[in-house]
Amino acid sequence: MATALKLSDELIDLAKPHAAAEHRSVPKQIEYWARLGKAVEDNPELPFHFIKDTLLAVAEANAGQVSEYKFSV
Repeated sequence: MATALKLSDELIDLAKPHAAAEHRSVPKQIEYWARLGKAVEDNPELPFHFIKDTLLAVAEANAGQVSEYKFSV
């Protein structure tokens, strides 16, 4: 369920170039930052880039962009 929020003009302005660079809307960029921030707070012992890469891997798996890994013997 979507909920309307009042956000500062400063946050909106900060999100605009990031949204454009990542081909997201401004609301989706802010939503991404919120999810990432929550994951970082939930896992303070993990490096930021590890968390970011893990979220990307989960999104790729959910989109069906996975392949079986073959171990070399």
